[in-house]
Order: sequence, then structure tokens, then C-alpha cells
Amino acid sequence: MSSTKNCIRIHPHDSVAVALVPLAKGTVVTIPAAADDRETLTVTVADDIPAGHKFALKAIAAGEPVIKYGYPIGAASRDIAAGNHVHTHNVKTLLAESAAYTYDEERARAASAAWKADTAALGAHVPTVNAYRRADGKIGIRNEIWIVPTVGCVNKIAESLAQWGNGEFCGGKPGPAERGGIEGVFAWTHPYGCSQMGEDHEKTRTILADLVRHPNAGAVLVLGLGCENNTVAQFKQTIGDYDENRVKFLIAQESADEIADGQAVLKELARFAGQYEREPVPASELVVGMKCGGSDGLSGITANALVGRACDALSAVGASVMLTEVPEMFGAERILMDRCENRAVFDETVRLINGFKDYYVRHGQVVYENPSPGNKAGGITTLEDKSLGCVQKGGKAPVRGVLRYGEQIAKKGLNLLEGPGNDIVSTTAMTAAGAHLILFTTGRGTPLGAPVPTVKIATNHPLAAGKPGWIDFDAAALLDGNADAVRDELLELIYDIASGKIRTKNETNGYREIAIFKEGVTL
Repeated sequence: MSSTKNCIRIHPHDSVAVALVPLAKGTVVTIPAAADDRETLTVTVADDIPAGHKFALKAIAAGEPVIKYGYPIGAASRDIAAGNHVHTHNVKTLLAESAAYTYDEERARAASAAWKADTAALGAHVPTVNAYRRADGKIGIRNEIWIVPTVGCVNKIAESLAQWGNGEFCGGKPGPAERGGIEGVFAWTHPYGCSQMGEDHEKTRTILADLVRHPNAGAVLVLGLGCENNTVAQFKQTIGDYDENRVKFLIAQESADEIADGQAVLKELARFAGQYEREPVPASELVVGMKCGGSDGLSGITANALVGRACDALSAVGASVMLTEVPEMFGAERILMDRCENRAVFDETVRLINGFKDYYVRHGQVVYENPSPGNKAGGITTLEDKSLGCVQKGGKAPVRGVLRYGEQIAKKGLNLLEGPGNDIVSTTAMTAAGAHLILFTTGRGTPLGAPVPTVKIATNHPLAAGKPGWIDFDAAALLDGNADAVRDELLELIYDIASGKIRTKNETNGYREIAIFKEGVTL
């Protein structure tokens, strides 16, 4: 990586650089040689370049690949002169609906060996966090009561009960505690549970059952209506074995006063959950999700790259980490495939990628209809550009597992999770898979939060300074100082959040919600 105060060339082979600050037409920039590249480049900027946007370091002929992160992000749609702005007006995607993939076992072994050597010091000491040890052996980093509606018809009852519970058990102000006690009562409302068929109905039951089992909930009230497709009896089968003290059920149609009865059940659940206290546990038991939303041209350089460093450190100490947003792997999937620890994981990764491409094709859509208008305004040109920045969150860790939507994580290290790019759907999917908290990078800013603590990490200083009520960490510090020191600062924040010392901004704001993936018809 070669950088100055005003621009950066990410990889020595890149044909573009990224402006770190707005560059006026006529600005002369000199990019020093990287450690493995003796070439020093001097380029006169030929257009006004917004921060996060790209300009050409050399002439790029029409049809020639445009290289960023060391990989093609598309091809020039017309001749581009050195210094020209490189964006949607002169670059086109190279993505197609199908691609052939080959597993290179030797390359995967080499990548794994290099990663182990690089992270040996990080894995030598496993930090401790203070968390709640559940009866099934899992840990939770919050001790909350969750209300899970089986159907959307009882959403408002659930919300009313949650509001009452927060006033009764938390003084009206939910929040984590360093010792113990009820840290909040939350209702995970949704519009489903009825008028669904087949796979959609199965997905709804599975995701809701995953939430019931989540260890951040010390106790759970399952609230049904009584006539829905997702009957309480059927839902119990999906949940499987459960502790009757921890999980209780209420069917509104069978109650003369569902509010009073619900409050009585919540009191029982509060007595049970209130017995838990935090205790020291190794950070190797943490499960961390990784997500980006409202990305910009700096996402892959600062925030995602920083989360990648955290991913490597967490994987090195034995924690579980998951990366989702499969459509935002398109164009960068080979980076992950080359790090699959064995052929079986590689085959699952290929199925993961091709399965989502097939999903697009079945609905008559092209696979490259991304990035969003906000992404483009922030400097992201093609889906390949976005994807290559997105997968930086996975660091260099070996890919150890692939999870289907609704499946819960079981392997340590880096896992890939089936899920779309949609922010609320994917953060819900990570929560359902078992994430205790989520690292959420953003360049444009977003207030949303998952049911679990959602750590907002800004890609740039203006966002961090301008939206302090949303942002938990400023990753642009990566450009200002020692990268390892910034990584360690983020890890300390993660451990403090896990230990109940700090609330994330989404927790403080009360911004927590779920969304379930839907594909079929509504009856």
C-alpha cells in the first residue's frame, strides 16, 4: 500500500489511486514506491476528484481491466487518460451469471501457513471477557428478556409488554451491566408467521427459533395469536429441547387479558434470568459477525481493512467470526475460495456463490445490479469494486465453514454465512447464527441495529465527527497512525462491549430490529 496525505494506491499493480481528500483539477500527486515496487508515480489530476473516488495512474485503453486491490474491478468502457476520474461514466462490470472455479489445495495451504505465521503472536494470549454462562454451556454478553411473536398479528401486544417490562425491571432504561440483572426487554416484531408457504414459512420458523435459543437472552416469552400457520405447537417442534424456566409461551386468543397474563409471565422470566451474573470467560468463546452498509470508496481501505485485522486477531485466539452478504462477494469470491481450508469447504463456498446467482437469475435479474446510488456517490463504481472492498473484512484468515441461512455457527475461525446484502436481513441472519455482537462498517452512515450490540465503524473522519450519535469507532485513524495500535484499540472496545462496560450507539438509541428473508408468494 502506497499513500500520501491526499491519495492512496492500495496494491502495487493497481492502475488507479483513491483520493483521501477532495482533489482539485490540476493537483500534482506523487505516490511513493511500495515495499515491493520501486516505481514512484507522479500524476497530474485531470478532473476534480471527490474523496473516496478513483483517478487513473496511467493510460487505460478501452476494454482494458481497471485494477484496484490488485484485482479487476471492471473494464474501461472508453479510453481513460492518466489523471482522469475513473467511475461509472468510463468503467463497466466484467461480471457474468456463471463462472468456473477450481480449488488450488497448494495455494490454500500456503495461505493458511502464512496466516498462522503472521498471527502467532496474536494467538499466544487469549483475553478474558465477563459474560453470562448459560445452562447449555454457551455464553451471552447481555442478559435480556426477548419477546418473540410467532406471527405479526401480535406485534403490538409484544411491544406493549416490552415497554412495560423495561419500566418494571430496568427503570425504563435498558442497558448492559458489569455484574448482572435484567438488561432490557425487547420484542422482535415482524410481519410473518402466517400467509406463507413452503420455504418461506420454514425460514420464518427457523429464524425465530434461532432467536429463542440465542444466549444473549436470559429468558424468552414466545407470544402467539392462536390461529396462525406458525402455531405454538408447531413452533415448539422447531425450537426443539428447551428449558421451561427460560422459555415460556402465551397464546393471546386463549387469554381473557393477554396484557395482564403477559406481565405475569414476564415477572416469572425476570426472576429466572435475574439469577445470572457475569463471570470471566475466554474471548475464544465469542461469536462476532461482520457487516458493511452505506459503503464508500474508503470502506475497503479503512473500516473493512481494520475489521479484517480484527477478524484475524479474533480467529487467532479461537473465536468464531462470520462474513455474510453473498451478493457482495461476487467478483471477489476467488479470494475467499483460495483460502478454503479443504476441498469440502471450497465446494460449499462454490454452492453458496452459485446458489445466490441462481436466485437472481430465477427472478430475471442480473447479478451485477449493485452498488446502490449512495455507494456510487461515495466512490464505488462496480459490484467488483464493492465486493473487493467488502471481503477485506475477512482479513487473511482461512475459511473454515459455510453456513446456510438459519443455520447456527459451530466452527471456530472464519465462516461464510448465506444471506443477502440487505442490512437488516443480514444482521438478523448473523444474530440467528449466534453472533454475540456485530462489527458494522459504514462510509455514508446508518442508524440501524441488530438485536445484538452493533458496533458502527466509520470509514472517514467527517462521518465520525458529524454523526457521533451513530458511530462507535473511527477507522480513518488507520491512515493516521500505527495499524496494529488501531486494531488493538478496536479489540479493546469489542471486549469492553462484551463485558457490559460499554453500550453501543444502537443500544443507547434503542435502534434494534429484525427482518426475515422472503422469496415466495404471500397468501
